[in-house]
Amino acid sequence: MIPYGRHSINQQDIDHVVDVLKGGWLTCGPVVEAFEEELAAVTGAKYAISCSNGTTALHLAMLALGIKEGDTILVPAITFLASANAVRYVGADVVFVDVDPTTGLMTAETLKAAILLHRSKNLKALVNVHFAGQCENLEAIYTVAKEYNLLIIEDAAHAVGTAYIDSKGKNHPIGSNAFSDITTFSFHPVKTIAMGEGGALTTNDSKIAEALKLYRSHGMVRDPLKWETPKLSGPWYYEMQDLGYNYRISDINCALGLNQLKRLQDFKAERARLVRAYDEAFSSIPHVTPLRKLGYSDTAWHLYSVLIDYAAIGKSRTQVMNYLKDNAIGTQVHYTPLYHQPYYKKLYGDMKLPGAEKYYEGCLSLPLYVGLMESEQRLVIEKVLTV
Repeated sequence: MIPYGRHSINQQDIDHVVDVLKGGWLTCGPVVEAFEEELAAVTGAKYAISCSNGTTALHLAMLALGIKEGDTILVPAITFLASANAVRYVGADVVFVDVDPTTGLMTAETLKAAILLHRSKNLKALVNVHFAGQCENLEAIYTVAKEYNLLIIEDAAHAVGTAYIDSKGKNHPIGSNAFSDITTFSFHPVKTIAMGEGGALTTNDSKIAEALKLYRSHGMVRDPLKWETPKLSGPWYYEMQDLGYNYRISDINCALGLNQLKRLQDFKAERARLVRAYDEAFSSIPHVTPLRKLGYSDTAWHLYSVLIDYAAIGKSRTQVMNYLKDNAIGTQVHYTPLYHQPYYKKLYGDMKLPGAEKYYEGCLSLPLYVGLMESEQRLVIEKVLTV
């Protein structure tokens, strides 16, 4: 079976993990710190804080920014559940923002339209999702956000290695937070960087970084300089200063992640080569359209999605997926608009956003991963064209 995505593990990755298993630390030791330092260097951020997965990263972002009950957060309709669920974890409400049907991305225009439609609500922040690895016009989105005094969280679960090219031609790595307050990452095995499970956040604000570290580890501190009850102090003492969570990650995961980060540019180049081959194959084929590529995104592609006109080919998406599955090709749909999920329908009622509906109507993700052989990609292309 050719899956739609998978990890790439080499011997050096394995050796790094084995070294940790043979050492004195398994969790929250020196390799966690080394991974965080490397991620900060790769993204250009002042601070990087690791955590257990991409969902906990989003939850930590909400906590660190003080998002709470009574607040409302703008989230694009096309994204994974976690982008909105993290808002609900802190008791805040979600407003779903429409997307460009040719990219699946929220734009400055769709963001402003949602703000104006819901301006009576207590809008506090937005989650800008870099779907498939591609980013939209970050300067334009930043301008709209600041006009309405909104905090910005970049959900870069798909976009480690991507850079935004600004209006002056300067590259800003995603995670540098040049146009945001916090960026969150995921290192699930199908992502560009694999850690088994793992996540991280980057920020340039020291107070946000300290809050992230506090909430990541039970709200607990061991630093005598921060103790609020010094009379009880001693070498055994720790304080819980806020209600935190056990969202830490292990040295084992970070040993894998640290070596994977050193391979990031190779991963990016290989994925770009595969995307170009797909684009070339589908460029002149009726009824199959690759996602539109944006000039201000130097993209590290996580997904390869095409938009298929199922009505024109006389087949349903289920028929297409089953045909490809019968030919040992795995596909997936990224994503059903979040407002169609039963939980959100019960919460906010029925709704439809035209861009999200149009995108969802045709989207299908084809296999894309490092290690996808040329012969396998040719088979995928051949079978898509056949169906």
